[in-house]
Amino acid sequence: MSIFSTLTAEQFETIGQELDAIRNRELADLGEKDEKYIRTVVKRQRQLEVAGRGLLMLGFLPPAWLAGVACLSASKIIDNMEIGHNVMHGQYDWMGDSTLNSKKFDWDNTCTNKNWKLTHNFEHHTYTNVLDMDHDIGYGLLRMSEDQEWEPRFLLNPVLSVLLATFFQHFVAVQNLKLEDYLIYKTKTKEELKEEFKPVWKKMRKQLAKDYLLFPALAGPFAPLVFAGNMSANVVRNLWSCVVIFNGHFPEDVEQFPESVVENETRGQWYVRQMLGSANFEGGRLMHLMSGNLSFQIEHHLFPDLPAHRYARLSPEVRAICEKHGLPYHTGSFIGQSVSTWKRIMKLSLPGKGNKKGNGPLKGLRAKVVSLTSTTEVETRKAA
Repeated sequence: MSIFSTLTAEQFETIGQELDAIRNRELADLGEKDEKYIRTVVKRQRQLEVAGRGLLMLGFLPPAWLAGVACLSASKIIDNMEIGHNVMHGQYDWMGDSTLNSKKFDWDNTCTNKNWKLTHNFEHHTYTNVLDMDHDIGYGLLRMSEDQEWEPRFLLNPVLSVLLATFFQHFVAVQNLKLEDYLIYKTKTKEELKEEFKPVWKKMRKQLAKDYLLFPALAGPFAPLVFAGNMSANVVRNLWSCVVIFNGHFPEDVEQFPESVVENETRGQWYVRQMLGSANFEGGRLMHLMSGNLSFQIEHHLFPDLPAHRYARLSPEVRAICEKHGLPYHTGSFIGQSVSTWKRIMKLSLPGKGNKKGNGPLKGLRAKVVSLTSTTEVETRKAA
């Protein structure tokens, strides 16, 4: 039995008040140190990109090519994880800087800003680990819940997991299309799919042209080396991003929930579900930076619109609240969480518990929330 069902209404209320107090305190404290932090990170990311692309132009020298791939990989990881992901959560909207605004930011990724904020900021962060409402549970490709009906295709869970990680930016780009609804469950028409794909393909073309046409062309006779370097950097970014995200959501002790849990859900219950449905992994400052501070996934799910660099400082307070109320605080080493995640992937590839398929409900939900533009708006609605 989940501890979620053992807490009283008074306990949920108390937990909600304690976590709201932390959030309100941090929002009131936003200022110069946060602005300095994100501007420094952006500056370093741009320096790494310039260095990486420059070194790849000298790719006929093996050390230069390797250094170029390393720099460009780091640049893409930081752009996606610490800058793009966090900026599009609205963490820096208060600065009034259009380049760091959640509605306008354009990252080095094939997923559109609008689609990311719908599938991630709203669906995932509102309905975290709720089967049939949080599409991040398996991304429509994998079986990641015992309550999802087993199908023969899930025997390929391990292989599909590697495929998903390798091409992660592209799978995330098409996530909003819910391809399984068209290919497997037949609840979406070809015409609907084609219309939804238009903005996705526009963004994908832009990214593919930049990495695989423009910069290789600028290299002249060394175009193949630049092409290979850009491809390598994209694969490194994709693998790293996928592992970080999986480690924060799929270790074996992380809970998942039925749809009924969100009916008349209170603020305190939402907070508790975020804590039970997330996991941290440990590391130093570089690990936290390169993971976009999603090494503190629990804190991120509690406070998605707070600047992520604050999570390390908030972590002890959140852990203390968990201990006070008898809640687990899921954390472990990076390797440990990775191993636990892969155990779940392997286990769920085989037939087992399950009584329904993961299809359908999100279609109607999307129509209701397409106007949402940031997690800040979601938080405002939930607080109300």
